[in-house]
Amino acid sequence: MRIRGAVLTASGLARPYADGQPLAIRDLELGEPGVGEVLVRIVAAGLCHSDLSVIDGSRIRPLPMLLGHEASGIVEDVGPGVTDVVPGDHVVLSYVPSCGGCVPCQSGRPALCETAMVSNGSGTLPGGYRRLTLTDGGEPINHHLGVSAFADHAVVSQASLVKIDPEADLVTAAVLGCAVLTGVGAVVNTAAPRAGSSAVVFGLGGVGLSAVMGARLAGCHPIVAVDIVPAKLALAMELGATHTVAGDDPDLLSTVRALTGGGGDTVIEAVGRVATLELAYAATHRGGTTVAAGLPAPDQTMSIAPLSLVAEERTLKGSYMGSGVPRRDVPRLLALARSGRLPVERLITSTIRLDEINAGFDRLAEGSAVRQLLVFD
Repeated sequence: MRIRGAVLTASGLARPYADGQPLAIRDLELGEPGVGEVLVRIVAAGLCHSDLSVIDGSRIRPLPMLLGHEASGIVEDVGPGVTDVVPGDHVVLSYVPSCGGCVPCQSGRPALCETAMVSNGSGTLPGGYRRLTLTDGGEPINHHLGVSAFADHAVVSQASLVKIDPEADLVTAAVLGCAVLTGVGAVVNTAAPRAGSSAVVFGLGGVGLSAVMGARLAGCHPIVAVDIVPAKLALAMELGATHTVAGDDPDLLSTVRALTGGGGDTVIEAVGRVATLELAYAATHRGGTTVAAGLPAPDQTMSIAPLSLVAEERTLKGSYMGSGVPRRDVPRLLALARSGRLPVERLITSTIRLDEINAGFDRLAEGSAVRQLLVFD
């Protein structure tokens, strides 16, 4: 079938993207779903820093590529062997199509699926297939993290789908697939804090603000939110933070330590910058846990004093996809959202059309937007 989508042909172009148009809106041919694959009509897709990192060149992916990995939609057709969903099902998409059979999957850690790591890195669906080609010339187009949601339709593995309640708002549900799963999960799954312990969140994008909400769900107190954008600090207070600190405050570290009695018991870094992660580690209390949830460039390294890990019993942990199990966690997060305990709709800055996507990434890069949702009629 013919679809329209946003294809990245070259990374590292200078901003503003609204002028350079690194994402070209193209007509594509989408192949029929193969064995274990599903055709999904995309309803909404979020603009995320993981997409931006491919656009700006800090994360290398095979090009040309149809971007987009945080999305929701409706199943329209299924390929042979699909048993998990049927046409008409409402779904949230997961950017790690976990195989279920590798050691991490069998150990209850599907976010670390080894099979998905290979296919996601090579720009294919599981099994090595590509279902996208340009209408003009037939050039193959790579898939982004098994999803490629910046188009009106996508063919994905059934392992990329989480079925949700059809009464739920599908547009809002899109943010559950990445921002909320990652941010809330970094707190409740990766750090697993005790109620009453302190939490600090560095970086208040979609993931960081979700971490603030996760800290509130976990019963943390105080909850300190750090960012350089005043509007995001104000939103963090509305979502559960008890204190905020400006990220450019020259006394930031001493202020955070004063607010938390010497440092946070759980400190989340959701920026993806080494300097911020080192600051987050310094802002962690003796015996506390620092969680790296942002994605730094692959060539960056950090420096810590190993003695602090031993003598202060520190923990430095990574959190990919919130250490989540999507088919377990997404329905739980959705239930919390619908009950009012997890106001994920507050993360949505605006909805945009496909032809506005480059300007949308300008807003994301400059920090003026939290989550913009690309919405298809």
